[in-house]
Amino acid sequence: MPLPTVVLDVNETLSDLGALAPVLREVGAPESLLGTWFAGTLRDGFALTLQGEPAAFADVARAVLVGLLAQHPDRVDDVDAAADAVLDAFRTLPVHPDVPDGLRALADAGFPVVTLSNGATSVAEALLEQAGVRDRVSQVLSVEDAGAWKPARAAYSHAEAATGRSGADLLLVAVHPWDLDGASRAGWRTAHLDRTGAPWPPVFRRPTHHLTALADLPTAVG
Repeated sequence: MPLPTVVLDVNETLSDLGALAPVLREVGAPESLLGTWFAGTLRDGFALTLQGEPAAFADVARAVLVGLLAQHPDRVDDVDAAADAVLDAFRTLPVHPDVPDGLRALADAGFPVVTLSNGATSVAEALLEQAGVRDRVSQVLSVEDAGAWKPARAAYSHAEAATGRSGADLLLVAVHPWDLDGASRAGWRTAHLDRTGAPWPPVFRRPTHHLTALADLPTAVG
């Protein structure tokens, strides 16, 4: 039986958003804004997808960030400049420490590897290049070419068309339960890359595999 194509989520799964904390401090915003901002970006992106008019991740992220920064006029002098600084840093985030070895382990084990992000391909490309592992990923895919953000079915269909594979021949690796649930409903296998230790939300379908490091996936798949 051929190995499944491993589809890697990008934001938070590969990239380390924690690196934005000092940037928020520098512009005068509280570090606690980070989680609220990313969750708000996903919320608004999902909402626009439901309306059938999805916007680019960067546009949604900036709109949410400006709104949040504007709530701290005593700390943030120039909201637009602060938002630009944070978003510039977002485009050059590092990967989590386990990612380079994990990608090498997948490639060495013979797994085809692609990425599928709600963000732009240019951001994912830069992330992988900076980590020195771009050559371990055969395709860098974005939902911008699907016309819908994950977890909409169209996003997973785009990956199926791009890879020429479907169902259990695809395995999504992500930190987000909502993303894994969407892939599961598309018939894919799934692997939860657990970076927080938080309990699995029982409202979502349970993942096929549970990992604490990307390099564990070849052994988990067996």
